[in-house]
Parts: sequence; C-alpha cells; structure tokens
Amino acid sequence: MRVAITADWLDTFGGGERVLAHLHEMFPDAPIYTTVHDPAALPESMRGWDVRTSFIQRIPLVRRRHLAFLPLMPLAFESFDLSAYDVVITTSSACAKGVVTRPGTVNVCYCYTPCRYIWDLYHEYTRGRRGRFLMAIAAHFLRIWDRVSSDRVDHFVAISHEVAGRIRKHYRRDAEVIYPPVDVDRFTPSTSLPEDFYLVVSRLVGYKRVDLAVQAATRLGRSLVVVGDGPERRRLEAMAGPTVKFLGRLGDPEVAGLYSRCRALLFPGLEDFGITPVEAQASGRPVVAFAAGGATETVVDGVTGVLFEEQTVDSLAEAMLTLERGHFSPATCRRNAERFDAREFRQRLRATVEREVQAARRPAGSPKLVLENADAERPGRSAH
Repeated sequence: MRVAITADWLDTFGGGERVLAHLHEMFPDAPIYTTVHDPAALPESMRGWDVRTSFIQRIPLVRRRHLAFLPLMPLAFESFDLSAYDVVITTSSACAKGVVTRPGTVNVCYCYTPCRYIWDLYHEYTRGRRGRFLMAIAAHFLRIWDRVSSDRVDHFVAISHEVAGRIRKHYRRDAEVIYPPVDVDRFTPSTSLPEDFYLVVSRLVGYKRVDLAVQAATRLGRSLVVVGDGPERRRLEAMAGPTVKFLGRLGDPEVAGLYSRCRALLFPGLEDFGITPVEAQASGRPVVAFAAGGATETVVDGVTGVLFEEQTVDSLAEAMLTLERGHFSPATCRRNAERFDAREFRQRLRATVEREVQAARRPAGSPKLVLENADAERPGRSAH
C-alpha cells in the first residue's frame, strides 16, 4: 500500500508533531506533505524525513508568521498531486484534510480540531485586532471551504470526545475517537514525597490561561515553576510574585524530572486533549485542571486530580487548596495514564486504516488486506 501523510505546517514542535513522529514510525516510507517546513525548529530525529512543501514555503518571512497565510493554505493543499497513493492520512487542525485525491484513494483524517481560528474561537482570536473587516471576509470564505472540504474525508478520527463534538457541530459528521499517543514509558513515578512546588508546562500564549496559574500561586504564596516560552512571557513575569519561577524551554529529560518531583501540575486552559496532564499522571503526580475539554477525559476528579469549574483565579486557588487537603496515589495516577499509551494509539489507528481501506476497495470474498507493519507488537507485549 502506498501511503502519504499531510500536516498543516511543520515549523515548531508540540503535541501534533509528536503524533506525526509516531505516524512516521508506523509508515516510514510515507512522504509528508505540508505548507511550511522549518527543520531547525524540529528535533534532530525529524530532520531527515521526506517532507514536501507547498508554494507557501517560498514566500519571504513565512516561517515567522505562517498563520498570516492561512487564507492561502486551502489552495496549497489542493495543489498537491496525491494520485500515486492508496491511502492519505491527513492530520489536521486547519486545512490539511482538504487535499484532492482520486476516487480510489482513502482519506483518513486524524483531526486535532476543526480550525478554531474560523469556528469556535474566531471572535476571541480577532477581538481588538486591526483589520477585523478583512479578517471577517477571509474567515467567511475559509468556513465555506472548510465545510466543503470535510466531505473529501472518508473517515474522521478525533483526538477526544470534545473534538468529536466539534466535528459533529461544524461538519455534520460522526468521528471515531482515538486518543493521541503518550510515551508513558518515558516517565517514571517517583517513590519519594513530592517537593513543595506546583508545575506548569505550556506554550505561553493567551488561550492557555497560564495567567490564572501565576495569579493563583502568587495569591496563595505557593511555589510555581513555569516551563515553556511564548509571546505572553513578559506579561506573565510582570504579574508574578516572588514564588513564581520561569525556566523557559527545557528538554524532555528535565521536564520529566520536574513532573516526578512536583506537588501537582496546573492545567488551567481549555484544550482539545492535553498531553501534559497525562504525562504528569504517568509520573505519579495529580493534576489541577479546568473542568472542560480534554481534561475531563484524562483526569479523574478526586482520584487523579481536582477539576475546577470556572476559569477564574478564585476557582483555581480553591482547587489547589482542595488538592492539598486530599491524598492522591502515585500508582493510581500512573494506571490512569496508561490508558493513553502510544501502543494503544498505534494498534487502533492501524486497525482503523485497514478497515477503511477494505471497506472502500475489497470486493466481496477477496482476502483481507494487511498494511505493511513497521511497528509490529513484540511477542509478549500488548497494549494497555
């Protein structure tokens, strides 16, 4: 089977790129089609991939401001010639699902979310910005294209039930839910008592609501370590009290060490899924999270963490105090995290692709098609 993969852009490393790394291991010969590619912003292990970019790559300064070229991305993905492939796995939070394929090609979309810039967070993203009238025109036509292009997808797979609900709302399509892969084995629960600090691991952008964590820790006089960087960093540092420390970006081993030592992870944003709460639980630590979005599927309230109902400093601060009064078992946190292990993701997604290809191609009575498996389970190992 000839397989291709699409991604919206490849100019930073985050949760979507971690998913892409697993897909690349599953289908190592599959080229990756994307709009913009910046190898320097990616780990060394990703720099030798077969990445094929669009005409947008040649636009000056595009790597710094790729979102400014969102209106061109539908044209970019439609310009890719994918006629040589039997299966296209489209990974998308914007336009990558909208590639044009021949009738015999199966498009399985692993959807992080329908594009939030033009749907549910449109007003939040555009509020107070210059040129809102031009943005409104562009968003209008992008919504039309996004809705039409969703019909090109043969099967939607959502990263959470939260996202499946958005797919149903905006595209009027059902979606299977397969949670993103978490490398649970990379984290080891600590057997020692936690140290006296809370932790945030996040890009420092507005919708992550790290400001709530900074203000709550400052008000309560609790130690808070913030890992990550972004345009909000100066504003957050200005509002932080003396108990809040900003460490910037750190490598995976340093972050894993902080997970295992912290009192709890603070997760105040509304996320589609959210890998960091699972990583913290894999390290045996509880999570204080906003009770909406993916956190409601990964954190068991009162068992592996505390969920707070309102995105306010008061609500978060009260949840931190509730956590301090309770007891949370590292072993229980770890077992909950193992539900999201990467082996489960690989097995389920491969089975889904095989099923969809068979449904589209296999005449009645023909033998079962099995994709070449570069990630076969080793004897004696099974998914959690």
